[in-house]
Parts: sequence; C-alpha cells; structure tokens
Amino acid sequence: MRIARVWTMTSSPANLSPIHTAYVWIWLPKRSEPVVAGRLDVVSDVITFTYGRSYLSRPDAIPIYRDLPLKAGTQYPDAGLLIHGSIRDAAPDAWGRRVILERLAGRRGRDADTASLGELVYLTESGSDRVGALDFQKSAARYHPRLAANADLGELMTAADRIDRGESLSPELDRALQHGTSIGGARPKALIDSHERKYVAKFSSRLDPFSMVKAEYVAMRLAAHCGLQVAPVRLQQVLDRDVLLVERFDRIPSEGRWHRRCMVSGLTLLGLDEMLARYASYENLAHLIRASFRAPDRTLEELFRRLVFNVLVGNTDDHARNHSAFWDGEWLTLTPAYDLCPQSRIGGEASQAMAIRADDRSSRLAACLGAASVFRLSPDAAKAMMAHQIKTITHYWHAVCHEAGLAPGERTRLWGRQFLNPFCIEGLDEGAPEVAAAVRTAI
Repeated sequence: MRIARVWTMTSSPANLSPIHTAYVWIWLPKRSEPVVAGRLDVVSDVITFTYGRSYLSRPDAIPIYRDLPLKAGTQYPDAGLLIHGSIRDAAPDAWGRRVILERLAGRRGRDADTASLGELVYLTESGSDRVGALDFQKSAARYHPRLAANADLGELMTAADRIDRGESLSPELDRALQHGTSIGGARPKALIDSHERKYVAKFSSRLDPFSMVKAEYVAMRLAAHCGLQVAPVRLQQVLDRDVLLVERFDRIPSEGRWHRRCMVSGLTLLGLDEMLARYASYENLAHLIRASFRAPDRTLEELFRRLVFNVLVGNTDDHARNHSAFWDGEWLTLTPAYDLCPQSRIGGEASQAMAIRADDRSSRLAACLGAASVFRLSPDAAKAMMAHQIKTITHYWHAVCHEAGLAPGERTRLWGRQFLNPFCIEGLDEGAPEVAAAVRTAI
C-alpha cells in the first residue's frame, strides 16, 4: 500500500563543484508559501548571512532567530562558530549527510568522510520539507522544491538498510530516500506524508543492541501517561520489522495546505555548536527560559519533568539538539518532547548528555532534586513529580509493552536496566527516602 509521499530531486546532480552562495527561503507565520529572506556566502572558513532588501521591507518580516536580527548588511556568526545556529538547525545531520554523500559522490558506509562536501552543498541538496520553516535554494528568483515521488515504507526501509550497510542504491531507491536527508540525527529515518498528517519514520538498524524502536515507543507512550507534552507516536510492522512513526509538530494543516512553524534547537538557544555541545546544561537552559519564553514558570516545570523522566527511563541521549523551541519572531515556546530513547548501558552508572547543574551530569534523581530551585520548584514539589512518574511508569509498564509487542524476555532486559535502573536513586535516601523506596519496590 502506498502511504508515503517522498520529496526528491528531479535529476541527479553531477557537478560537485563547491557552492559559494545559496539563498534562504522562509515560511512566515500562518503563510503557506515561502519568501526569500536572504543570502548565504562562504567567506574564508565561515558562512555569512545577509538579509535581502525586499525581505527587510516586508511589514510581516521576522528575524530568522535572535542570532540573525533584522538589519541590513552582512552578519557573521559569533566567535567560535562557523555558521549561524539558526541556519545550522535546518541542515542535515549524520544520517542525511551519509545519504547525500552516497548520492553525489558514491562514498558509502558509516566511515565515509561527510566533511568532504561543503555545508552549502548539504543545505541545497537535502530535502525541502525539512524541520522548521526554512529551505535553501541556489536561486533567489524562484522557489524550486525537491519534488514529490511515491514510495512505501518497505521501499524506504530497504533503501535505509542499504545505506546503513554501505551499499549502493538503485536510482529508484535513491530518489525514495532523498526526502529524509533534511532531518537530524544519526539513525536511519525518512519523512512521510499521509496527506492528513506528516511523520518522521524511524527504522531499526542492524547495529541496534536491543529493540530500540520499540523501546523508544514505550518511553514516548509512558511519557504521555506521565503528563509530559510529547509528540504522538505509533508503531507499524513493515517487512517483519518495526517502524516508529513520530507525528511532526512543526507542520499545521490549513485548507489542504501546510503552514510551517519556525524552530530552533537547544544548541542554538544556548549559542553553541556541536563542538561546544559539552557546555550545554539544563541549568543554563532554565535561565534562558526565564528570560525568553512565554509562560516561563509552566515551561520550567515541563523541562524538569522531562529531565526526571530521562533519568528514570535511561535516556542519556538528551543532548541539546534533542530539545527545541518554536519561535514566533518575538518569543519562544517549548516544543513537544521527542527522541526519548532509552540507551544501551553496561552496569549501573550513567551520565546525561547535558549537565544538570554546573558540571553534574550523573543520571540520578538526587542530582535533579539538588537542581529543583533552578526550575523554581520547591523540594516537596520536585519529589512529588518524581513519585508521580515512578508510580505511573510502573502502573502502565505492562500495558504499554503489550502495545509495543515486546516479548517477556525483552521486557525483562529493559526493566531495571534502562527503565528504573537502581543507579537513578543512588544518594537519594537522605533527601527523599520515600522516592527511593518507590523505585526499589517497583524493581
């Protein structure tokens, strides 16, 4: 059954010459057609941005983000950055770059050097239906999206498998997979359009240490039961394999068309790039929320709930690009949670990708409790949130595992290792013995 509409190039580019200029197109709030916003130029070892005069003269123009204020003239990225974060957020990550590198240069496998193509090549060769409200073109005069072709999930999975194994693609599979090159992450995935909704399809990989697709489904569903704002998910069987479909929240249907929502990653919010990501922390993100977000107190509570949940389910891949905010040109709003994926771990001790407070990134509820004041929460309120999540995860565990089709052995391997690992309550007995006891009872 054909269920996906996949955006692709109409022809395979043969010219691998470096690209020195590209144009940024933007969907303004509540608009269904893009307008050109400005120009990107490679200057020495950085990429600059210049707003177009026509865009600056628009009464409805908004800054792409705060790192690119509305003003005339060339804007350079901050010291230490090679490109503005709000532009980099719309670029493909590891998976998309591997697909593009295979298509343009025939270089395959996980060890292929994705740095061999310039950043503007990746921006202009990746799919047009990228996350957020930007796209990139080689022309400022006319907008040419990477056009649509039909593919089903089976074809997409086959194409993803071949890329993951470092094998070449047929032209048909190449065209089928190109659409998903514009989304982030390192795992095999694609974008699909079922007309009424848009999804990110996440495929299992031959290198997965356990059923990560099912584990992510379980975590996302449990997060919803815990009251977190999360993207809706569902599982689908394709070629006897599991595919996780995550509903996109950056698209709004309107009279048969789509409005796009501007988004920025936590990395951009904090003024960092991938090389500086180790300096990202929940504490710094909380400070930013106080100053720049709508409903800051409610947002701080939500971020704290997500932190606690990540610790409880073993999601140590909570790096800054796995946090995002909508941008309306003036204020920020936290997006629904996504990529809540329990990670493989040996033994008990683990660390969060983002520090919780100062340099403490240990995956312990005690560290969360010690940071409660950063989120404007009292110790009692923080402990109540922890107790609620532990009770909810325990209560819904078997029902959600049944939804996911997890076999008893798979449940046993996840429970007490990824989900409610005993390390999460280390050091908690003194400050919150009742919370520690709840975890011990559950496992």
